[in-house]
Order: sequence, then structure tokens, then C-alpha cells
Amino acid sequence: MIVTTSALFKLAYGQYAVGAYNINNMEQALGLFQGHLDAQAPFIVQISKGSRKYAGIPMIEAIIRAAENMFPDAIYAVHLDHGDEKTCYDCIDSGFYSSVMIDASHEPFEGNIATTRRIVERAHARGLSVEAELGQLGGVEEDIKVDEKNARLTNPNEATDFVKRSGCDSLAVAIGTSHGAYKFKGHQSLHFDVIEAIQKLLPGFPLVMHGSSSVPVEEVRRINAAGGKLDPSACGVDENEFARAASMGVTKVNIDTDGRLVWTRVHRENFRDFPETFDFRKPGEIFVKEYAAFIVHKSQKLGSAGRLSAVRKALS
Repeated sequence: MIVTTSALFKLAYGQYAVGAYNINNMEQALGLFQGHLDAQAPFIVQISKGSRKYAGIPMIEAIIRAAENMFPDAIYAVHLDHGDEKTCYDCIDSGFYSSVMIDASHEPFEGNIATTRRIVERAHARGLSVEAELGQLGGVEEDIKVDEKNARLTNPNEATDFVKRSGCDSLAVAIGTSHGAYKFKGHQSLHFDVIEAIQKLLPGFPLVMHGSSSVPVEEVRRINAAGGKLDPSACGVDENEFARAASMGVTKVNIDTDGRLVWTRVHRENFRDFPETFDFRKPGEIFVKEYAAFIVHKSQKLGSAGRLSAVRKALS
């Protein structure tokens, strides 16, 4: 059942975070839906500009609709991730999405507000909610590339002004995370002081954490053991910090890279262990199971596991 993103946020705020996962193909969709039913957790399916281009807009939307028919007990929202202005308008007008993200964080403050405001007016007229971004995360995700020297944390005082003037419904904040697999060297914690300051100024307002993959050491090790060449020192966000962030208003957590690592590990190991085979369905079947298990684990860390019946009751 597709629901509004804002409805999920109202139920989750201060208690748990809703996991938001990007998909590009059938296998990801199957694992995503099965995993959340196994975890009994609500979730957000994210479609990026890259996935719309890769699979084709009719195909990626058809995959999600098919998954809804196959998993009728699932409760989720459909969200455009990191959209530009044109893509946001396309998605708003399509009638398929629950919400869109306009990423104008690269613009000057006033320009970011103006662009976001235009998207908000168009989206609200159609009953969709809008996620905006303030501050900039470093790292690489599809066509987004920000050098660490240009990354900047969200200013809590600016966040208050931005939300008031733009009218956005949720805000992606830069609090120490980054896009991609190469996030940190050694250990780095989230900037909880920044989250706390924003929450005090914007009580009850949903915050979003991008770049939240944990880049598990074991996944990286197994990929490299099967012929990969990832930097073994790569590390990400400590997933044990999700619960604390959720209690402080972080209501949506984006996780993409970790799922790509699972896909890469499964396929590399299968090609290594069975070099004589050429049936691509076998590693696909393994990935669906592994990805579903990965989703269960993440849902437990986010605190969303076991919430499905309460969400269904509240939305019925």
C-alpha cells in the first residue's frame, strides 16, 4: 500500500527512523519488499534521476507497481531522490510519487529557498510533500560530486529561516555523513550537537539523514577476496547511532551504498566460485535473499522493525 511520506513521518517522529532505499532493478525491489515484510517495517522506495535513466521511467515504475501486487501487506512511500527542478515537476505531474526531493543545496542560500519554494507550491497543489537540503555532504553519488573541502554542516539558524520561507516538509541536513563508500578514515561520529540545535529550533519537524550507509568491513573484505579492489580502510556511519538520531528528530535515513556492496559481494563470489556457469538468475536469487536479510538488519537498527501493524492501524 502506497501512503504519503508525511503520514509515515508523523507516526515515526521521535520514536524511530524510516529507512529509504534506492532501487534500480527487479532484484532490488524484490529484496526490499520481502525484507520489510520480514521485518514488519514501513519504508520508503527511492527513485533517483540515475535509476529513471538506467531502467527507463515506465520500467522502474512498473517494477514498483508489480512489487505492490506481489507484497500487498507492505506499507511504503515512493520518493524522488536528489531531483533537479525539471525532474521534480515531471514526478509531481506523474501522479505516481508520494514526495519529491529538490536538491538545490549547491545554490546560494536565497537561490535554494526560491527554487525549493517553486517546487513546494507545485507539489502541495498535488498533495505531495517536499524534501529540501541545506548544507552540503561530501562524496560521490551518481552525478552528485562534492569535494570534502566544499562540504559544510547545516547551520541551525539558517535551517529555521529556510524551512519557514521555503515551506518544505522535511529537511536533509549535513551532520557529518557523506555520499558513497569512502566516507571516513578511522572513526567519526555524527554531529549530534548540530542535530540537537536544529531540533530545538524546529521542534517536531522531520529531519533527513543522507549518506547513511555503514560500509561494513566484512562486505569490503569479501568483495576484495573475490577480486575487488575497494579501499579496505573505507568506513561509514556507525549504525548504532541511528536510534539516538531518530530520538532527536531524524525521521528518514537514506541507505544506498550498503545495498550496492551486497550486490557486488554476491555476484563477485558467485562468479569466482562457479566460473563455469552463465545463468545470471542464480546470483540474482541469492542477492534477493541477502538483500532481504540486510533490510531486516537495517530496520532493527533504525527502530522501524515491528511497527507495521501499528502503522496500518493508524492509517486505516
